[in-house]
Amino acid sequence: MLKCKLTASLILLLIVCTASYSAEKEDPVLRAWSHETNAQTKEGDQSIRIKATYYSNEYVEALVASEAEKNLWTADEMENYKYTLLKNLNLGESIPFHIDMTVRGIPMYAQPFDKHITMMVSGKKYSPIDYDRRFNFKILGSRDGMVYFPRYDEKTGKEILAGAKDVRVIFDSSISHALSGRGDVIWVWDLAKDRGKIAGGRAADRLEADRLIKRSSKIDEERAELQKKLDELNREYKEINSRIDELQSN
Repeated sequence: MLKCKLTASLILLLIVCTASYSAEKEDPVLRAWSHETNAQTKEGDQSIRIKATYYSNEYVEALVASEAEKNLWTADEMENYKYTLLKNLNLGESIPFHIDMTVRGIPMYAQPFDKHITMMVSGKKYSPIDYDRRFNFKILGSRDGMVYFPRYDEKTGKEILAGAKDVRVIFDSSISHALSGRGDVIWVWDLAKDRGKIAGGRAADRLEADRLIKRSSKIDEERAELQKKLDELNREYKEINSRIDELQSN
C-alpha cells in the first residue's frame, strides 16, 4: 500500500525535499511550480503561511539536473537517482504535492487533514489517497510533508491529467482561523507550461514497467475472483436445471 511505501521511504523523501529546497533558491524553473499563501486573523492572534509544490514533469527534471550538476554524477548515477526519486514519489500511480506550512499564535488542528484538501482536474474533485499523518496533529511552528492524489481514474483507469488544461489544489478555509475570513485557498498550475519530458529515459521506463507489473498482478487477482464467481454461478445454474428436470419428469 502507498501508506507503507510512504513510511518506508520517509528518510529518502526528507532528503529529496531538502534537496528541492536548496535547488529552488537557485533555479527559477523549480520556483515556478510552487505557490504560497499568507493569511492572519483580524485580531492577529493567528497567522499562517502555506506553500504547495507540484511535482510536475518539468520540476522533477530540473531537480534531477540540479542534483546531478551539484554532485557531478555520471549519466548512470543520474538515471538511478531519477528512478529512485520517481519511485519514492510514487509518480507512476499518484500525483504528489509537497505542503509546507508555518503557523504562529493559536495552534492549528487539521484532523482529519485529507478532508481539508482536494485536487480538481477538468471540473472533477479528488481526495488524497495518502498524506503525511503528522498533519493530523496540532500544528504550531513549521510542518511539512507529502500529499498524494490519484493519477488514474478509479472507474475508467484513464490518466486524470490527460488532456487537462490545469491542476488545482483547494485548501479548505475552515482548517484555520486565519483562513476563515478570506475563504478557501486555491492554487492553480498551468499544465501547458509543463515542458518536462519525464516520459523518456530508462528511469521512466523502469517506473512504467513497475506500474504495469503491479497492474498485471491486480488483473490476475480480479480474473481469479471473477472465475470463482463464474464457477459458483455455473454450479447453481446446473443445480437449478437439474431440479427443473426432476419436477418436469414427475
